[in-house]
Amino acid sequence: MAEFKTMRTGAGIRTADIDAGLRAHMNKVYGTMSVGMLLTAGAAWAVGTNEMLVQAIFGTPLKWLVMFAPLIMVFAFGAMINKLSAAGAQLFFYAFAALMGVSISYIFAVYTGFSIVQTFLITSVAFASLSLYGYTTKKDISGWGSFLIMGVVGLLLASIVNIFLGSPVVHLAISALGVLIFAGLTAYDTQKIKTDYLQHAHAMDSEWLGKSAIMGALNLYLDFINMFMFLLSFLGNRE
Repeated sequence: MAEFKTMRTGAGIRTADIDAGLRAHMNKVYGTMSVGMLLTAGAAWAVGTNEMLVQAIFGTPLKWLVMFAPLIMVFAFGAMINKLSAAGAQLFFYAFAALMGVSISYIFAVYTGFSIVQTFLITSVAFASLSLYGYTTKKDISGWGSFLIMGVVGLLLASIVNIFLGSPVVHLAISALGVLIFAGLTAYDTQKIKTDYLQHAHAMDSEWLGKSAIMGALNLYLDFINMFMFLLSFLGNRE
């Protein structure tokens, strides 16, 4: 009997340690993402409110480099993550976030400041609700992954095609689908971050956990940014 109580106590301690570790891991994910968001906002505001910089970037062929460079960095990050240290991966993410800010800085020249702030707040509430659902739900939503990723690929291809077509109807359809897809990805990615931690918690490899938190922050960051940009297409008032 005493031995059984000892086993239960030991299991309780291990469970408590895992729960505490999970909370710390999620705090690291959201904290890293938040710093990335601040860097993005700062870079976007600094460039977007400077008429000369906006014209120099988006009024020249340089805009193509600025628009596609973040996408290239995302693919490069995925390929390099195993070779990077946790500190190097974090630095890479912050550089990416700053470049993303430059890439979307044109919104300050296109939309009113009030509509940008309003859309950001709406996106924040939606993101927090969806992420909370992904974290707390007992339902396994891992099956959403392949469907949502296919949707992202379709959105990317449609967006590239519409750069040349310039169709408002296609743009509206892309924006509507984009909001739905990245709303789903927010819940899916949050649950995946939690599940991945629980599956590797027994190893407690600090280097792996550090890089895992940064990858999780990157995924949630991309979900937020894309949902914000698609919502801005609907809600933003143009200058």
